[in-house]
Amino acid sequence: MANVNTDLVTNFVAIPQVLNSAQQLHGVKRVAQGTIALAAGDLSATDTVMLAPIPSNASITSIKLFNDDLDSSTVITADVGLYKQDLSVVDADAYASAITDLRAAVKTGTEVAFEARDINKMGQKVWQDAGLSSDPALTYFVGIVFPAAGDQAGDLSFIIEYTVS
Repeated sequence: MANVNTDLVTNFVAIPQVLNSAQQLHGVKRVAQGTIALAAGDLSATDTVMLAPIPSNASITSIKLFNDDLDSSTVITADVGLYKQDLSVVDADAYASAITDLRAAVKTGTEVAFEARDINKMGQKVWQDAGLSSDPALTYFVGIVFPAAGDQAGDLSFIIEYTVS
């Protein structure tokens, strides 16, 4: 019978013990959550909705979206990514790309943190999600851009869970 250890276990049992990143073991979990009422005009192609500020040294573990039907037809798509505080794009689809979940009401939440991001990036920090080679010690916005427009007003709620050291 084989036994395979994750890096967390391997580091823990090593002699001398190797410290794991706090984002991956014993980090502090934080939550950013809220609701925004969107008018039909807020959902035009290339419009953005900034959800929450997240520190660049955090590790995002979950992004869930809840929404009313924001598209009376079936056109709207959304990307979920990272933006600088001046609202310039860092990576528009770091987490999700061209999702169609906003076309109908979603009351149970849609997990999008790994729709576009590879699952082997779990535990990676936001600055790494942004494609950077080092931490700029900034706060980024997690935001949504609409490559294809919606046409119906409604609420969009979100829960972003992340860990910090």
